[in-house]
Amino acid sequence: MYRNTRVFNIQNILRYGIRRSASSTAPHDPAKLRNMALVAHIDSGKTTLTESILLKSSFLSSAGSVDTGSTITDFLPAERERGITIQSASIPVNWRNWTFNLIDTPGHADFGMEVESASRVIDGAVVLIDSVEGVEAQTKGVWKQLDRYGVQSRIMFLNKLDRAGASFHASLLSLLSHRLHPKPMALVLPVASFTRDDYLRAEPGIQGLVDLVKWEVWKFSPDEEPSRQPLPTDMHDIESSGIFPADHPLLPHLLPARTALLDNLSMFSEELMETLLNLPSSPSAYLTVPAEKIMPHLRAATLTGDILPVLCGSAFRHVGTELVMDYVGELLPSPMDVVDKNLVTEGAKPLVARAKAGPLVMLAWKVSWDKRKGWMTFVRVYSGTLNPQSAIMNATRNQKEKVSKLLLLYANQPEEVDSLSFGSVGVILGLKYTRTGDTLVSLQHQNDDVHLRDIVPPPAVMSASVIPQTQADLEPVQNALNALARTDPSVRVEAQEGQLLVHGLGALHLEIVENRLREEWDVAFEFGKRRVSYREGLGGGLSDPIPKTWHTTIKGKAIEVTVEFNVEPVHEHSKGDPLWDGNIVLDQKGKRLGPPDSFVNSKDVMANISEGIFSALSSSPHSFLQMSRVFIQVKRYFYPLELPSTVLAGASASILRDILRKAGAGPIMEPYIRLKVTVNEEALGKVIKDITEHNGELLDLASSSVGPGEDEGTDVGPYPNEGVYVPPQELSPSAMSSSVRESTASLRRSVYAVAPLSKMLDYSNRLRALSGGHGIFEMMNAGFREVSETRKLEILKEIGRA
Repeated sequence: MYRNTRVFNIQNILRYGIRRSASSTAPHDPAKLRNMALVAHIDSGKTTLTESILLKSSFLSSAGSVDTGSTITDFLPAERERGITIQSASIPVNWRNWTFNLIDTPGHADFGMEVESASRVIDGAVVLIDSVEGVEAQTKGVWKQLDRYGVQSRIMFLNKLDRAGASFHASLLSLLSHRLHPKPMALVLPVASFTRDDYLRAEPGIQGLVDLVKWEVWKFSPDEEPSRQPLPTDMHDIESSGIFPADHPLLPHLLPARTALLDNLSMFSEELMETLLNLPSSPSAYLTVPAEKIMPHLRAATLTGDILPVLCGSAFRHVGTELVMDYVGELLPSPMDVVDKNLVTEGAKPLVARAKAGPLVMLAWKVSWDKRKGWMTFVRVYSGTLNPQSAIMNATRNQKEKVSKLLLLYANQPEEVDSLSFGSVGVILGLKYTRTGDTLVSLQHQNDDVHLRDIVPPPAVMSASVIPQTQADLEPVQNALNALARTDPSVRVEAQEGQLLVHGLGALHLEIVENRLREEWDVAFEFGKRRVSYREGLGGGLSDPIPKTWHTTIKGKAIEVTVEFNVEPVHEHSKGDPLWDGNIVLDQKGKRLGPPDSFVNSKDVMANISEGIFSALSSSPHSFLQMSRVFIQVKRYFYPLELPSTVLAGASASILRDILRKAGAGPIMEPYIRLKVTVNEEALGKVIKDITEHNGELLDLASSSVGPGEDEGTDVGPYPNEGVYVPPQELSPSAMSSSVRESTASLRRSVYAVAPLSKMLDYSNRLRALSGGHGIFEMMNAGFREVSETRKLEILKEIGRA
């Protein structure tokens, strides 16, 4: 992890005063472990909820604030200055009889690699949405990342219900309209106020929660600990209990909400359905079913992803935090519940992850650099137990590694431990070669052919040149860039025509890269102008004869090496391989060929052919752009056996470059973004005109339409709300306020569009001028698109190739 340069004062020290009790060993009961992450769109309250969880679990004596830069997990100087999360941070949290390995993740799309790596090692997630805004761009982005890594079990937390305009009703409907899940299931109802008049005045707030499963009410007060009180199991008794005033708006909705919860859940459990069928016919019968009879069925349906449990509250006011922690422990899976086939790559031997005494198998899900500690490798232990000072094997790179120390990391506060056991998430010091996504095993089982599923970085869309200030600075800058790329696999570094280029996921990502190079590696350089990373496709001039041989001289002897390729464009509707940046590369048997760094043995014949292919595709012979959407299959190869197999790397690169050159210049592709712009009504026309003038395409003006992050053409409309209980709008009174409706609907309009990234690099300045400083926007990567011949000429001139 990165060194925190902030000097902690007495107030900070006091915040850690009620911290965890000292422990020298990682938790060893895997059934009580919950490896989970908080994920969401930016500014939905993940870090604030993390602080609230740390406070309620007695890790902290007082909660920090994002606004003041005093949170535990946002400890980097750049995070504190900007008020955003840049890197994921892990904290073990003890709550009741569970231990949560909690990972707070960034919400900004430029730091999607952090969510990608966290999604790979967690077993469940809490997804937050702002209950004023509903589902937003990056909400769908992180949802798809969880899908990609098979994280089925999720809990939805509708945050910020204390804000004006917040709506439980609208937020739940947005889950359906954006097709996040067909069966969201409300486990709680919000109590905006225990006073009826506050509802009539449409006062914003959240003073309590009704737990529909445990059938109890929580009351929250700013100056006191929350109280919880069981609800009577007869509606007449509830009305006369004094918990709610007799005319409270929530009372008529309690029984329907409980009934809907049990009826909808019984659709996934015959046993629960049988229980309900055997209840007496009294109106309040459903209130008598105890939580102990509901929870096993609720957990089973959550583990399989059949339902999406929905909670709500306000992380800033610590409303609902305890319920989140309770339901994380009760519903999300332990390492014992995770299915093995979701952990290993196709073709690998089965991994018996449930056996604590099994062979040691770990995944390195993140690598960081610390000036004092050196390289820090974050691991998830999938089998066995790791001890310090032990030797292990990096099965991905066929390298032996020596473990120095083992740590549990509480954000940036380390605690040394004696072991990391099955299910644990911890940090190893001392590893020299390991990178993100590598599989680590014990030396005794290095030949077991166990390889955990890799972590795929998102494609880079923007680049900048890195110019060392003097010739003497060149090597330190190169070393710093390589080290940075090791900590962040979404950063790609290349040397092109005598200059160093660094590629990233966006302007903010490159800005943070620049800051980190200066602050963490202390190197002297200048950053060039940021530019978009374009791609080139395969030209259409390929015809026989296709180059197959490479001639060279080694030690004065003429050598001929043959490598035969089948090369063609990737079909329009085929999905490219993200590990090959949208290309498809197959071996002789038609199976996927991995990139060079995926091979255990660097002397492997196919590893060297892969190295050659990778080299050729990284730079087009026509434009020097990276190649994409190219289908390549290795048909056969031949080389003199007295030569090392490494000769195939040079031969493959040369032959493939000749093929690409013969095919001629192909189409140019540029990255597009999906854009959502929200402005006042009077600025709407100017914003639309600006987008279209910059080659953007207007999608819609309605907030329920396709937004940033939506895959056009894949959705067929919202999920139906049959079998889903949606509480009425009046339970969120401030959302019913006419003034709020006016300000959020009539005076504010949202524009949805797609546009080329190159035309939107300065959009924040343009929008500020167009909207008088009142506009906001969000962007999300929308992939690469082929450009017109006119635009192609513009791009070639821009990169100096016309």
